Amino acid sequence: MREWIAAAEAELDGELALERLLGTSGVRSPAPVLATGPAGGPLSWEQGRDRARDSAGQPLPVVGRALDEALGHALAAPLTAPAPVPASDVLLPAGTTVTPVVVALAAAAGHDRLVVHRRPRLELLLLGDEFPWTGPLLASWAAHHGAEVFALRSVARDPGCLRDAVRGSTADVVVTIGDTGTGSGADTGAGAGARLLVDSVAVRPGHHMRLAELPPAAEGPPRFLVGLPGDPTAAVAGAVTLVVPLLRRLGGHTDPAPDSCRTAAVTALPGHPHDTRLLPVRRVAHGVGPVPCDEPARTLRGLARAHGLAVVPPGGVPAGADVEVLVLPGV
Repeated sequence: MREWIAAAEAELDGELALERLLGTSGVRSPAPVLATGPAGGPLSWEQGRDRARDSAGQPLPVVGRALDEALGHALAAPLTAPAPVPASDVLLPAGTTVTPVVVALAAAAGHDRLVVHRRPRLELLLLGDEFPWTGPLLASWAAHHGAEVFALRSVARDPGCLRDAVRGSTADVVVTIGDTGTGSGADTGAGAGARLLVDSVAVRPGHHMRLAELPPAAEGPPRFLVGLPGDPTAAVAGAVTLVVPLLRRLGGHTDPAPDSCRTAAVTALPGHPHDTRLLPVRRVAHGVGPVPCDEPARTLRGLARAHGLAVVPPGGVPAGADVEVLVLPGV
């Protein structure tokens, strides 16, 4: 597997294999998963999101929560009406996200507890100190999409330190931030206990993002490792591509992209020649338009001014055509 897992920089020559990182040499790997697209290239943006969602498998275990503690969870069973209305009268289906309105409805229906899926626990590991603000940004984003973010910490760019951090984590999902583009030619770790599921995705910004399944804790559910770029806009692109679909499925939410809509592009939206582009846009009359900010991708100014990210297919979107927009949290 590539050097994003080993957190080694280019001077380490990209030779640290996954076995050395996780200490799993000699462990037989499950059946391999094709982590690349056609002809060994990156997965498309749609394929990357589907792979992340499907890799999660079954949602996390069911737990009971008091109404005020159920916010952000997903219903594990339908919310039913009280007697004398038949129990078959379903107010809300399983998989519905518990919002303040859902809590009010449940209370009005006579419920004081809800049966929900456990929220996925997530840990963020910052590799290096080039973009220290990326971690808090992604922590807020992950919490908005149902994660319990219990740790955000920096880890030295040292293979041993990162290995210990990953192996010692109790998180369902470990997200590393930084050093995803330095691992050319590293071993794919075919005989290791972890499986590479996504090696890269044809999306800009981002591209260098990776997803792997880690060996589970004893008798526990699968665990996952996501590697994202360090610069904020690329990390956000990686989050909406891999982290959000993974969290939604693990948490039992039926909608993998709750904050998305289709609307018209008021002006033409420029695209990449070959890859999907996630372009910051603002709401305007009758649709959306590009954010008036032409700065390097790693700046936050465009995101701060945006209402959402337009999913622009290769070649761009002409004026007047519909485009999918991922609404930014808090907008």
